[in-house]
Amino acid sequence: MKLYRYLTGPDDVAFCKRVSAALNRGWQLQGSPTLTFDPVKGRVICGQAIVKEVEGEWSDEVVLSDH
Repeated sequence: MKLYRYLTGPDDVAFCKRVSAALNRGWQLQGSPTLTFDPVKGRVICGQAIVKEVEGEWSDEVVLSDH
């Protein structure tokens, strides 16, 4: 089964830490990163899709935090 997540971070440092932690757990980057401007807070939000292949089939019992 392929799990898909989309990580975001309010700044480069927070975003890089989240992506690094995911890569260390076996996730892989997918597609291009994105930048979105938050007009309320006046800052750019970084984003990146990540995927991971795990054994088994999808069910409502699957919890992403377990992977």
